[in-house]
Amino acid sequence: MLTFLGFAMIATFLVLIMLKKMSPIAALVLIPALFCVFAGKGAHLGDYVIDGVGKLAPTAAMLMFAIVYFGVMIDVGLFDPVVRGILRFCKADPMRVVVGTAVLAAIVSLDGDGSTTFMITVSAMYPLYKRLGLSLVVMTGVAATANGVMNTLPWGGPTARAATALKLDAADIFVPMIPALAMGLVCVFVLAYVLGLRERRRVGSLVMPGEEAERESETLVAAGSGAQKASGGVRTATGGGSGAGPDADTEPAPGAAAPAEGPGEMQGLDPHRPTLRPRLYWFNAGLTVALLTAMIMELLPIPVLFLLGAALALTVNFPHMPDQKARIAAHADNVLNVAGMVFAAAVFTGVLSGTGMVKHMADWLVGAIPDGMGPHMALVTGLLSLPLTYFMSNDGFYFGVLPVLAEAGAAHGVAPLEIARASLVGQALHMSSPLVPAVYVLVGMARVEFGDHTRFTVKWAALTSLVVLAAGMLFGII
Repeated sequence: MLTFLGFAMIATFLVLIMLKKMSPIAALVLIPALFCVFAGKGAHLGDYVIDGVGKLAPTAAMLMFAIVYFGVMIDVGLFDPVVRGILRFCKADPMRVVVGTAVLAAIVSLDGDGSTTFMITVSAMYPLYKRLGLSLVVMTGVAATANGVMNTLPWGGPTARAATALKLDAADIFVPMIPALAMGLVCVFVLAYVLGLRERRRVGSLVMPGEEAERESETLVAAGSGAQKASGGVRTATGGGSGAGPDADTEPAPGAAAPAEGPGEMQGLDPHRPTLRPRLYWFNAGLTVALLTAMIMELLPIPVLFLLGAALALTVNFPHMPDQKARIAAHADNVLNVAGMVFAAAVFTGVLSGTGMVKHMADWLVGAIPDGMGPHMALVTGLLSLPLTYFMSNDGFYFGVLPVLAEAGAAHGVAPLEIARASLVGQALHMSSPLVPAVYVLVGMARVEFGDHTRFTVKWAALTSLVVLAAGMLFGII
């Protein structure tokens, strides 16, 4: 009964948000509450919710102060050189823009934190997507998939969990998986290239003769740049449409100027905005590097690091109290949306685990494996990692399901190391799960509906995960 209710609850949630019949926050709260009553455990709903909130409160605190910190860094101009560098590479070509998104997300993912990756990537790329009228779900989909592959780094979480659950060394799990994960990253870049070509055909590209092309790429980040230049710049449309498309929104990004007049035109980060602090650039860069280093080295809990970082960044860059209040107010919308989503997700996860639905679902899936598949438990684990890490948290999968799969594999002579490596396969898909708080940072900052992001991303993320699995089997890693 609980197995059926668990699957039905997840299916109901996904269908409602993908069809836009309910907002994600409402669905995350009301759907599990309703199914908790169906399960006959409505009297314990409060306990389940409080337990879920308690477990996700540190994550919510981390996201709140991380948004404030990186929001301030955007305001003061820390990432302006990054935007300009990407623009020089992209040269107003949609294909290069999408590939640049994948490269930037993969590089920033080296810090091991998805929220940080999404905040930096969206902050850098959002003005350019809006300026060229590109689909924002392409940006969120490519960024999430790239981050999912990189999330398998030993300090990213899943590898450490697998090592802890099976009492193995994280390096023994991760290092042999590098070739397969590299193939997954190649798949993301190829995907970005294909999607970029599709966007180029849809909206065309801004072509400037001679040196004007370089000049245009520089002015994309300046206020007042138009979509066409009187000196000879023309938009050459090779496909239909020149607007933002059905998935784009019209709100400006944090720190961005207001949209210019005219269809499909968008100003970038204003180089003259009053919040810029050029004299403090190296202080802010050093503070950010120190913060990320401390996070990787685990000197303090991540929420504490971002709390301290946000307080220090505000105090140094905006020493006057009214200015500090203005910066906090400027980012309050993002903070409220993301924190609200995390606490709403706590209801969902609290009911799933508290009622025992997660355990029954996992046991049913493991029990459904035919005996003849025993010698191929590594392959089975890799395939199961896609739906299981999407429908449950990494903690639930690695500490609850993985040991059972490892035991079943050991009974048929499959080494725990192979099972552990196979369990990493589904991470590309996992990063778009509604149970991952960081994904709400991504869609919130990009002004993308969660249902649109899910509908677009899931198929490409699943394909990337299957490429990693196939490469692992081909190379004899799994």
